[in-house]
Amino acid sequence: MSELTNKQIMQEIFSEMARGESKLFVERMADDFRWIVAGTNQWSRTFDGKNAVLTGLFGLLASKIALPIVTTAQRFIADGDYVVVEARGKSTTKAGNPYNNSYCLVFRLADGKLKEVTEYMDTALANATFGD
Repeated sequence: MSELTNKQIMQEIFSEMARGESKLFVERMADDFRWIVAGTNQWSRTFDGKNAVLTGLFGLLASKIALPIVTTAQRFIADGDYVVVEARGKSTTKAGNPYNNSYCLVFRLADGKLKEVTEYMDTALANATFGD
């Protein structure tokens, strides 16, 4: 697919995510989708496979954050199979505290499906909000 098509796919996904909806995001994940949380800290890990992302990562988020989770894209940069999304999250923890993180998400797409994302975030904020 062209980089323009890939960028449009990501814009559609993030349009929904800005309203706290993730259905299209989940539908676009390939079965072998991989989510990498970059870094060398307690948040850094890799979730291999759509099911691992849904149960492991999304399950962890749902246990800590009150729904909906709103993520608003600030910028999209496309290059071939890759789309970089600069985004801001706005949510509240289940304890009632704000959790408004900043993200740089590097997506790789193939045949209209999300194959991989590498997430860069403010880990100091995550530590301050959620602890270890």
